[in-house]
Amino acid sequence: MMRTITKAVAIAAIVFAITPAVFAAAPEAIDLTSTFRTAGASIDGLQVYQIAGVVLIRGRAADKTQAEELGRIAQSLGYERVANLVQVVENRDVQIARTAERELTVHRALDGCRFQVTSDNGVVHLAGSVRHELQKDVAFQVLHNIDGVRAVEISLNRF
Repeated sequence: MMRTITKAVAIAAIVFAITPAVFAAAPEAIDLTSTFRTAGASIDGLQVYQIAGVVLIRGRAADKTQAEELGRIAQSLGYERVANLVQVVENRDVQIARTAERELTVHRALDGCRFQVTSDNGVVHLAGSVRHELQKDVAFQVLHNIDGVRAVEISLNRF
């Protein structure tokens, strides 16, 4: 009988000790994005949060060196526990430019236009000539909807 009471008291003590941890609120997330930008971090989609003493870094970098630099920035700011979740995105400028040329060619509203397309780190540059002013807007929308395009710069003239 004494053994049963001891077990019951031990189980009650464990449940009593665990209960506050189970019902505790989730750890607060502190946004550190602006702090990292001020320290020189410049990648696409940068998001930095500190949760439960761990700094989580997210975003897209052009190369591995740029991604690793964010870890060094975190250490220079005094953070020791860092989860660097930055994705390294390959440079797809040639593919983006070819896709842009193809999309501009097949779009019926752009028949008769002349285009020169280049891409630099996902920024598409479009030069050439159009017959109507509205074709500039159509070309912009076509290019803006291509996967991997970060921005579109247009220098088109009417002929």
